[in-house]
Amino acid sequence: MTPEHTEAARKGPLEKKVRDQVRKIVGKENCSDRREDLFLFAYDGMNRRYLPDMVVHPKDAQQISAIVKLANQEGFTVVPRGAGSGLSGGSLAIDGGLVLTVQNMRRILEIDEESMTAWVEPGVLNVELQEAAEEKGLFFPPDPASMNYSTIGGNAAENAGGPRAVKYGVTGEYVMALEVVLPTGEIIHTGSAAIKSVTGYDLTSLMVGSEGTLGFITKLLVRLLPIPETIRTLLVAFPDLHMASKAVARLMASRVVPSTLEFMDREAVDCVRDYLDMKIPDDTSALLLVEVDGSAAVVDMEADVLERVCREIGARMILRAGTPEERDSMWTARRSISPAIMKIRRMKINEDVSVPRMKIPDLIDGIEGIARKREVKIVNFGHAGDGNVHVNVLVDPDDAGEMERGDEAVKDIFKLVVSLQGSLSGEHGIGISKAPFLGLELTPQSQEVMRRIKRALDPNNIFNPHKSFDFDPASARREIPRSYE
Repeated sequence: MTPEHTEAARKGPLEKKVRDQVRKIVGKENCSDRREDLFLFAYDGMNRRYLPDMVVHPKDAQQISAIVKLANQEGFTVVPRGAGSGLSGGSLAIDGGLVLTVQNMRRILEIDEESMTAWVEPGVLNVELQEAAEEKGLFFPPDPASMNYSTIGGNAAENAGGPRAVKYGVTGEYVMALEVVLPTGEIIHTGSAAIKSVTGYDLTSLMVGSEGTLGFITKLLVRLLPIPETIRTLLVAFPDLHMASKAVARLMASRVVPSTLEFMDREAVDCVRDYLDMKIPDDTSALLLVEVDGSAAVVDMEADVLERVCREIGARMILRAGTPEERDSMWTARRSISPAIMKIRRMKINEDVSVPRMKIPDLIDGIEGIARKREVKIVNFGHAGDGNVHVNVLVDPDDAGEMERGDEAVKDIFKLVVSLQGSLSGEHGIGISKAPFLGLELTPQSQEVMRRIKRALDPNNIFNPHKSFDFDPASARREIPRSYE
């Protein structure tokens, strides 16, 4: 950004006349500037806190447009916010201003069984869409770990993935059309209900994954799929991580495409042993959780192929779920990693790096070396099928030395990932947490193109400033201290 654009339009705390105008637009019951209310919207899953000047709950694109036009006129910033479950700080009001939520936009407007599509508002929870679609014999494939509380609008803003991404892809592959309020207040419609459309630039894809910096999504048309008839689930233990990685490669080359292919390293396995109803071999260095779905006759054959491949590689244990309860137990282990590791340390620095599948052993080996060098504990798990690894650096927030070593470990990990031709983020986005490291992956020329797009759509830097390539290191001074009471 140019210096004047990076500075954004903010002139200081919102004046009373501006607050009164906002109240007229949405109604006083749909906004608040009480400090206790502001604190509820000052943080996300990243666990850093920035206090907005006002929290507003608009009901439609017209109200948002009016607020955005006022923001350009009066010079304050606007931060779109879903459920606040993001892990990169993308919904934090680090420059104050207004937080615009989606809590009054939570309707599933239509599910069309014939076209297998759904029109939804951005505040609809992922799980709510899943349940509504299932009643029609359909499903929405993107299934982030936060599906029970994250919104479809937030999923689109971050281009969220999930375990099923290895077969079905990420959120952006299911968003067909959008209604969007631009940073200058115009309301536009992107995309089409047609399956194929190449008319003009793909503005839908531009908005998906833009982390609320280019527009506020107010409606989404998403594609649905028929529910698979049957699912088969296998839990496979290996005594060596390289065996597990070799199995991943062989599984993907077996002409069987798993619907999920998750992995847990030795540290992760140790964390969740208490959550499992089955005995895991003591020498297990890696677990794979593999699923195939489709017609019953086909998935049984595919499960046999996967089991044979794992045995040939040297699997120490293979369990096939025979009942829904057994499948739930296996998934409980996978989903229990995050809460389980908090027993080791009070805080985790959660990164979601991505590397080519065959580079996972090199990544884990490198991370183990970094853990020894920096004297911190690191737990790894994630989506082996698409190379997306969740790296958790465990630290004690009261131990300044360990916090510093944890930060240095993260820097080392990012450098390692890029050296392996990987990416800093597979699904969590950049926000503010990874913004200082963007130059490791993106060239200055690429970042400048992004700045030009931002300037063109948001000339006054109204929308979600100081995120990603627009990062403002001075924003740290505005953060509310952890010890604040």
